[in-house]
Amino acid sequence: MAMQQVLIVGGTSAIGEQVARRLAVRGAMLYLTGRDGGRLASIADDLRVRGAARVAPEGLDLTHGPALAGLVSRAAQALVGLDTVLFAAGLLPDQARVNKDANLLRETLAVNATGAMVVLNEAAAYFEQQGHGQIVAIGSVAGDRGRATNYAYGAAKGALEIFMSGLRQRLQGRGVQVLLVKPGFVDTPMTADFAKGPLWASPERVTKDIVRAMERGRSVIYTPWFWRWIMLIIRHLPERLFVRLRF
Repeated sequence: MAMQQVLIVGGTSAIGEQVARRLAVRGAMLYLTGRDGGRLASIADDLRVRGAARVAPEGLDLTHGPALAGLVSRAAQALVGLDTVLFAAGLLPDQARVNKDANLLRETLAVNATGAMVVLNEAAAYFEQQGHGQIVAIGSVAGDRGRATNYAYGAAKGALEIFMSGLRQRLQGRGVQVLLVKPGFVDTPMTADFAKGPLWASPERVTKDIVRAMERGRSVIYTPWFWRWIMLIIRHLPERLFVRLRF
């Protein structure tokens, strides 16, 4: 895949920024969105220094539905074309807080699921008409099975996985690649309060896997690789056993 005219939604996320850095050194043109305007501007400046041919930042709140309309078109206009859309935004709140706050639940679903679907649906229409392109979304192993500690986040990522599967089938034979990335535990600011262990990976490690998968036109990847086998076991645990576990 060319990956030279790229929209990254969630350009201020750890993974989004790392992907942008890898593409910048290749001379790509990048359209970045993020909620934190100051950080977004700083990242944009850094990417220009690294070699990006063009960087266009846009402040964007994924919970504000009207702002999402036309995002893909705005990116394509700014970059004089578009070949890749990466959705890397995410919100991982404490489940105990979500249980008591309906607004936080709605925000979790809006950022991780509905906002992603609106943007990627527009990307699908754009690339389908163009006849080529690549759609990439950052899901999560949390979407494979609901756990008491993060089931709101997991439900959103599970919904995103089903949506991506539908897009992939819809766009089969249309010249559009659809990739879902399912990271395990990643050491980012979003997970700063979590105790870290041997299963945790750096954003750089995960980003390397993502870019390789994009280049190879993959459909679904777990990253790091061992999460595929961990989640295979977890998905096949009998429900009566699974509900008794605490992890």
